[in-house]
Amino acid sequence: MRKIDLPIILDGKPVEKITAFLFHAGGNNDPEKMIDNEGKSFIGSTVLGMGFTFDDNNSAATSIAEMHHLIERNSRNKNIIFPYIGGEEVNSSPNHTHNRYVINFGEMTEDEASEWPDLMSIVEIKVKPERMKKNREGYRRYWWQHGEKRVELWKTIEPLDRVLVRPRTSKHNVFTFLQSGYVYSENLVVFALSEIAFPIIHSRIHEVWTTFTSSTLEDRQGYRPSDCFETFPFPENWETNPELESIGQEYYEFRAALMIRNNQGLTATYNRFHDPEEDDADILKLRQLHTQMDTAVLAAYGWTDISTTCEFRLDYEDEEPSDTQPTEGKRQRKKPWRYRWPEATHDEVLARLLELNQQRHEAEILGGKHAEKKVKKPKAKGVKAEKLKGVTVKKQLNLIPPDVEQLDMF
Repeated sequence: MRKIDLPIILDGKPVEKITAFLFHAGGNNDPEKMIDNEGKSFIGSTVLGMGFTFDDNNSAATSIAEMHHLIERNSRNKNIIFPYIGGEEVNSSPNHTHNRYVINFGEMTEDEASEWPDLMSIVEIKVKPERMKKNREGYRRYWWQHGEKRVELWKTIEPLDRVLVRPRTSKHNVFTFLQSGYVYSENLVVFALSEIAFPIIHSRIHEVWTTFTSSTLEDRQGYRPSDCFETFPFPENWETNPELESIGQEYYEFRAALMIRNNQGLTATYNRFHDPEEDDADILKLRQLHTQMDTAVLAAYGWTDISTTCEFRLDYEDEEPSDTQPTEGKRQRKKPWRYRWPEATHDEVLARLLELNQQRHEAEILGGKHAEKKVKKPKAKGVKAEKLKGVTVKKQLNLIPPDVEQLDMF
């Protein structure tokens, strides 16, 4: 029987191949982790006990007035009290201001932590009883410590003045900078990256990758560092790219001033950004800057042939009521408009990223990086009472830092 070679057609266009992901480029396997991305992204701390916190809006916490009283009574107490911030504050506050604090003994032993009797007493009364009910032995044995301390996070960001963060679950793909030295909740992903990373990781290029590699919850997107960040192939030599630095600074500073001016956080700002009926001059300017940022990032990859033209599109349609469920009894969801690339642009960028991920992974293998990874590093030794595993007390913060420090990126 004579073999007939038929053309391979994808979306009405001839291609050389069709991958398992229905793209014309990239491999058939899940994206591989990039070794160069390891050790730069972290889930925040799981405190595991609101009794650790000082918060005027939580009955399980201690009041902030009492916190100030304890510091006035013994100034050493401030060395173990840290600003505490989560995804809600990052998304809702125009300047990402924290409104909570948390007792943090790091990896101290019980004897070391007892040198702060005022704070240890609070934890013993408000945290220990619940910890004793936990199934995990470590939670019970080390009841005065946070449940998941994220030691590597603290060690990695200790030399940094600020870190890049993103809510783990968010309606929008948004990133911002916070001061180093906070306790970041498990609702945040923390990145130890230079400031030039902002335009790349906040661009639609990374958003395309995140959408592909992440999970979703209703209309919110989940962000797992191992899937969304560690697999992401950055452009070559991005850390020394002046165009990225320039547009990143312009975009970030304009957005920061806009949020302060409007008294709106990230969620409210980007709700307007994606609203097709929004015609405010500042929002139009933010869209323009976002397109300029995307253009610079695509140029850094060498993909100048890709259009950055956007359009308003629906992520999904409202569910129609069934015959057995009348319209008046059906809960209708607001249609989630997005100001984004057409599907053809989205798919082209994703196909190239998948192919680049595969190329980088193969290059890492050929370069011996995976073999080097298998060499075990010596474990860090224990910490002293005056040190929280790499975060020295002398680096402790003003308990209420100036707002401008939380906004100024460069």
